[in-house]
Amino acid sequence: MDIRTTGGPPTADEVAAVDGLLGTPDSLWEGGRRRPADDHFARGGRAVRSQRHLLLPLLHAIQDRTGWVSRGALEYACRRLSIPPAEAYGVVSFYARFALKPRGALTLRVCDDIVCKLAGADEICAAVDAERSPCLGLCDRAPAALVERSGSSYEERQIAPVTVAQAADTLRGGEWPDQTLSTPLSPTLSPGGRGGLLRRVAAYDPERLDGYRALGGFAALMRAREMGSEAVIREVTEARLLGRGGAAFPTGRKWESVAKATERPHYLVCNADESEPGTFKDRVLMEADPFAVVEGMAIAAFATGCEKGYIYIRAEYPLARARVENAVAQARGAGLLDIEIEVRRGAGAYICGEETALFNSIEGKRGEPRNKPPFPVEVGLFGKPTLVNNVETLFNVLNIVSEGGAAFASVGTKDSTGTRLFCVSGHVERPGLYEVAMGTPLRELLALAGAQDIQAVLLGGAAGSFLTPEQVDVPLSFEGTRAIGATLGSGAVIVFDETADMKQVLLRIARFFRDESCGQCVPCRVGTKRQEEILERMLVERNGDRSADVMLLSDIAQAMRDASICGLGQTAANAIASGLTQLKVLNG
Repeated sequence: MDIRTTGGPPTADEVAAVDGLLGTPDSLWEGGRRRPADDHFARGGRAVRSQRHLLLPLLHAIQDRTGWVSRGALEYACRRLSIPPAEAYGVVSFYARFALKPRGALTLRVCDDIVCKLAGADEICAAVDAERSPCLGLCDRAPAALVERSGSSYEERQIAPVTVAQAADTLRGGEWPDQTLSTPLSPTLSPGGRGGLLRRVAAYDPERLDGYRALGGFAALMRAREMGSEAVIREVTEARLLGRGGAAFPTGRKWESVAKATERPHYLVCNADESEPGTFKDRVLMEADPFAVVEGMAIAAFATGCEKGYIYIRAEYPLARARVENAVAQARGAGLLDIEIEVRRGAGAYICGEETALFNSIEGKRGEPRNKPPFPVEVGLFGKPTLVNNVETLFNVLNIVSEGGAAFASVGTKDSTGTRLFCVSGHVERPGLYEVAMGTPLRELLALAGAQDIQAVLLGGAAGSFLTPEQVDVPLSFEGTRAIGATLGSGAVIVFDETADMKQVLLRIARFFRDESCGQCVPCRVGTKRQEEILERMLVERNGDRSADVMLLSDIAQAMRDASICGLGQTAANAIASGLTQLKVLNG
């Protein structure tokens, strides 16, 4: 007999959403109707279970079509993929993007994270019935919102900057936001920066391959094939390129490890799940120069012997996702790719920026980090050797292959070579994406952006550290920031002038980490919650001795750093600790 949950049967729209991705089932064993032959032999089996990695795309398809994921729809997806319903429920409930209760066809999310909060997001949320959202990666045009309309012709748009009137009109069913609002403006660059990573931004139509090729596109890939894989890895190693995703691991060493791995197949993953508050560089690169992302992936795959590549793009970047998908299709159609590249859509989980959590997400599981070792270069996606690189890292590879590793290493400092992209936002006259040579003083970057009356600078995003006005001469290099106990992190630079309420900023950071902790390990799950509670008590209650709470916060921070599985828990207290010690927020 058929065993069902209390969800009831799926609707016709839900079935159409699932079948549109998987095709029509042939038998009961594949989720279809019972046929006489099904009583005598089973079909599918391992072949059906091998499609487990399609769970998140299926959940997106259901929600795009109906606005939420019902129990009936989830059960049907489970039958199609041969997944236990309880396990699938654990997945769908993990990701913030999926709704488990009915909602309207039109949904508006307003970002209330650090930068948008400074720009008046709280007032917008109070004025209209909109959902609050963590950072949408549109900090350069804050305050920002994301609107989506479910149905057979699903639509999603970014609105930035958004006003109360725009938000209210959108919710009333007014004019649909123009997609061109999301087209990135030409970034502000340091002098001479036009020859760097951003040289093609606004220089061609990002939806046309011929425009990219006219600017020299895919010449680096052709050059790499002429050089050979070993020579490419040598050049990347000579360039001393450190990963631009935040961990700063030597790229050449990682590539060499994957190339030498004997287990097959090898996988390539481009991590574009850019969710650090204050960071938007990958969005600009993917929206304005998507073919370069594809070319960088193709070079990395060639050098390391990867047979298939995935680019995991956060769900809140609809335009970036569409343009990268278009770039992959056009490059493949032109015969330029030797590797299959699949675009995967995230589902609203900051933790999936951690590489092993990202692997689990692609595999159709909860985005929880794995213990290391083994490391991804040995046992990564689907248990195979995997190369993981950030979008900005792959952009640098194009220049290294074209100009040579030595030329790349001649820019910047001895230990931090090349240029770096910085996302400058907050209280500045010219927020945007800036490219400067490694080692450039932070003061020079702030001057380019037009920062004045600085109270504090948050360097590295929510997982970074606050700097005082006296510290802005720090060189923007890995070793320079390390010397003062800070980090470059994801390249976020958020500026606060004297009008900013730093108590509220610290509370928002604490709430962010409490929300985004995956809950897998106790130090992070409990520590982020207690951190928020203690901080709120300290900053809201003005009476009493705070020394005991300060000591308790320090103990919790140390426990999270020492015992958390991944970088989220290990860095969740950084900004708060620096806010209390550097900025002396409690004294204000």
